[in-house]
Amino acid sequence: MEKHRCGWCVGDSLYEAYHDEEWGVPVYDDAKLFEFLILETFQAGLSWITVLRKRENFRNAFDNFDYKKIANYNEKKIESLLKDAGIIRNKLKVNATVSNAQAFMKIQDEFGSFSHYIWKFTNGKPIKNTIVNYKDAPANTELSNTISKDLKKRGFKFVGTTVVYAHMQATGMVNDHEVSCFRYNQV
Repeated sequence: MEKHRCGWCVGDSLYEAYHDEEWGVPVYDDAKLFEFLILETFQAGLSWITVLRKRENFRNAFDNFDYKKIANYNEKKIESLLKDAGIIRNKLKVNATVSNAQAFMKIQDEFGSFSHYIWKFTNGKPIKNTIVNYKDAPANTELSNTISKDLKKRGFKFVGTTVVYAHMQATGMVNDHEVSCFRYNQV
């Protein structure tokens, strides 16, 4: 029997695998939270599938998303990234990745982990929405506005409210699976 999936992913095997295995699953691991944060910042202004198709290239280019290494990238490394055709070569986003890694570690120092910091906004539990059609899911919410403002205050870049909401969806802070989707009650 065919599984019913959220309409946004149907028809593309990479999208479907991402939807079935990752999207909306609560993430509490700092390394994985950072990976999604980086991917979401590069996605700003682009489609998610564009980033998803380049994900392994990003992983290779950015030292497996190791925020400790990324925080110490120098101009030579940044220049090499800007020449890497396998990733999105946006100088502002590449530079933001370095400064975001530094800000990420400051949050870890203050809160013990980035996970403790980010999940405090939802009291440590996912928000379960009741989306009937994925087209009706919000692009942002008051909560994503609040988180965005706080991240910016802490030095993060490319973390507007829409990027933050997409991060919340990807990392399971909100469950925006369609209620008829087979994953809705699994995550």
